[in-house]
Amino acid sequence: MGFNAAGGNLWTSPPWEPLGEPVVRIREVRAICTAPEGIRLVVVKVETTEPGLYGLGCATFTQRPLAVVAAVERYLKPFLIGRSVDDIEDIWQAAYLSSYWRNSPVLHNALSGVDMALWDIKGKRAGMPLYQLLGGRCRVALPLYAHAAGRDFQEVEEQVREFATRGYRFIRCQVAVPGRSTYGVKGDLSERRDWDPRAYCRIIPRLFDYLRSRVGEEVELLHDVHERVPPIDAIQLAKALEPYRLFFLEDPVSPEDAEYLRLLRSQCATPIALGELFVNPAEYVPLVRERLLDFIRVHLSAIGGLTPARKLAALCEFFGVRTAFHGPGDVSPVGHAANLHLGLAIPNFGIQEQHEFTETAREVFPGTPEIRDGMLWPNDRPGLGVDLNEQLAAKYSFPDHVLEGSWPPLRGVDGTVLRP
Repeated sequence: MGFNAAGGNLWTSPPWEPLGEPVVRIREVRAICTAPEGIRLVVVKVETTEPGLYGLGCATFTQRPLAVVAAVERYLKPFLIGRSVDDIEDIWQAAYLSSYWRNSPVLHNALSGVDMALWDIKGKRAGMPLYQLLGGRCRVALPLYAHAAGRDFQEVEEQVREFATRGYRFIRCQVAVPGRSTYGVKGDLSERRDWDPRAYCRIIPRLFDYLRSRVGEEVELLHDVHERVPPIDAIQLAKALEPYRLFFLEDPVSPEDAEYLRLLRSQCATPIALGELFVNPAEYVPLVRERLLDFIRVHLSAIGGLTPARKLAALCEFFGVRTAFHGPGDVSPVGHAANLHLGLAIPNFGIQEQHEFTETAREVFPGTPEIRDGMLWPNDRPGLGVDLNEQLAAKYSFPDHVLEGSWPPLRGVDGTVLRP
């Protein structure tokens, strides 16, 4: 590995060097694996030549975490050592193109870990919370949507009311399909139970008819199809739900079936949120441009980090598309902080998904954003505002299995494996 006279990497550094102040360079890049809530998280730590200065980024691809670790440590690390921490855009572009083939969740998550960490460093060097460097606040905190679920309509209603008393105005509602596999209801998803999309499509309109008649119009209701029904059934479901004025219907079709959104759009005005599985700009740019969705739901680390996400948010602004970034438990607290800072700074923020981290997770990740009154609040520390206690993180190692960490197979009544 060669370096130029100023200490930069000959293979990856641009043909210029910053003038004036001494250059702060990348000294070390490490992928840190931890699971304080039993969910596999990958965080990248970028250390610099300035003593005590480092940044953290989320690289969590919980179904294939060790592939991300290899991409970070075997490929990106030697590519990055010696680079100036200031050159975030140039580093992103060079690293993105370095594999020639690109736009995979593994490579994007690895790149995201580095990218978020460099933005974290940028904020720390400026002595500002990151949202200030992204343009400043458009709001004081991010409204969240909570997850209500139950075995029957009554249980869902009870959870909706409980969340409402805690200040939540946006609530996603899921209900079990009797005798069938069901998404979003704890303890009800088993690979030994089959999935019946027709039974599901019959029960969901009844759920929202029940809820609207009891909780009224003031609570915004959402629902996640999770891409589990044939596209034509998804269109029928969206039409059936239109009278109940959902805030949005999430993932009615899979990325492979996105062409059906044109037909769905022509049939009803139910707001659509999509994008959790997107990794390639060719998947989401046409949908935004044609106004076929209302909320973009990307997983920030899966599309490559903050650098592409802020560009996507700007694109969406011009087409009337709001953000609803993916934010479950398999986004680390560092990733949630990235969602938060970007959401604070953009005018077309829509809603943010809620995850209530345990006290254990908060001990491992000091500075994890706080939830109050149904909203996510920044702590105003420089950078992303989240740290990592590596000694504690090491106590929560990944479970020693591979298959159980994968997405469980979803099977139809006849045993066919279906898309999640």
